[in-house]
Amino acid sequence: MDAERASLLAKRKDITRTKSSAHDELHSFRSWLQWMCVDQSTSWTFCLSWFVFIVFAIVIPILSHFYLACSGCDNRHERPYDKLVQLSLTSIATLSFICLSQFVRYYGLRRFLFFDKLCNESETVRRGYTQQLNSSLKIVFIFVAPCFTAEAAYKIWWYSSGATTIPYLGNTIVINILACSLELCSWLYRTLVFFLVCVLFRLICHLQILRLQDFAKVFHVDSDVEYVMREHLRIRRHLRIISHRYRNFIMWALILVTISQFAALLDTTRPNADLSIFKTGELAIISVSLLAGLMILLRSATRITHKALGVTCLATKWHVCATIDSFDTPDLETETPPTTAMGNQVFPHDASSDNEDVGSEDELDNTKLLPAYASSTISFQKRQALVTYFENNRAGITVFGFMLDRTTLHTIVMIEMSLVLWLLGKTVGIS
Repeated sequence: MDAERASLLAKRKDITRTKSSAHDELHSFRSWLQWMCVDQSTSWTFCLSWFVFIVFAIVIPILSHFYLACSGCDNRHERPYDKLVQLSLTSIATLSFICLSQFVRYYGLRRFLFFDKLCNESETVRRGYTQQLNSSLKIVFIFVAPCFTAEAAYKIWWYSSGATTIPYLGNTIVINILACSLELCSWLYRTLVFFLVCVLFRLICHLQILRLQDFAKVFHVDSDVEYVMREHLRIRRHLRIISHRYRNFIMWALILVTISQFAALLDTTRPNADLSIFKTGELAIISVSLLAGLMILLRSATRITHKALGVTCLATKWHVCATIDSFDTPDLETETPPTTAMGNQVFPHDASSDNEDVGSEDELDNTKLLPAYASSTISFQKRQALVTYFENNRAGITVFGFMLDRTTLHTIVMIEMSLVLWLLGKTVGIS
């Protein structure tokens, strides 16, 4: 009776954990989404979110380009690349806002961030994921703050240095301050929405990395093959869910950023193009912002794919150690046991190698031997079948069937570099 009661209490605790609460782990995160006006949990916040998006991502950039571009200004205050800047930032912000709206509206924030699945994870995974969630907003501001500071300095200089032909009504100073503030708010809103979706993807990938590191511990204890396979299938299922949710965003983000960068390269390599800091400053800032967000996406995807590949390496090492131990087990009738089996070790331990600096290692990426628990409890055929399964069922983030690993990342970089060199060869004559 006591065991059944304890089991029921544990289930009730898990169910309570999966329910949303006004003061749960996501309380501060929900408040920040509401402050950004991207929360769409109710009809009122849904309408407010779309209104703010239309104003700051569409209306203000249009007014800024057609009324504040100042084509008749002096040479220092002209903005010949303003159209490219506004289109690049608005297009990526539109993609980010639509994807974020679908995520929050269809799945809910708690389900989208897999907090409803944490009841099945270990305390180490829960604690690590909660800490990563709390630091996610800091990561957003670490990327956005430097670019926004540079953008604010440029805008303040542009408005305060006497740019002419700016339409105004009444007090010129008040109108300039209002226009500058609206432009900065529009830039900050669009950039924050883009980086928010990128950091959310990084957060979800970090959860899967924590789970893979926790999963790697099964090879250090006496585990059953069926249990190992069930856990790996569960991780693969979650990775497939993440890939399905983010595949459109990753693909279109890569396309939009590539088009934006090639358009910027084409504009800046034109004959008689003025590349002074006063004209290309905004273009450089937006290029750095877009590339930083894209690198967050690609690095998070390739990192988790690399960790998933580490599971295969770990399983192979586990199989090798268990196999060697089974062959080197000393026979009781033998007077002197083999040297390799002395001290119940598969291989002699080299203490000097532990003191060498090999960088940071975790349960997946390490060069240490594994204790051969499996040699006496799991047959060779089962271990071999499990290793074969890992080798032929790679886990990771995919985009429409293409695995985002380091090889894919290198391919993308080489294609981009080939297109850049081809474009430079057509414009400035680099061969």
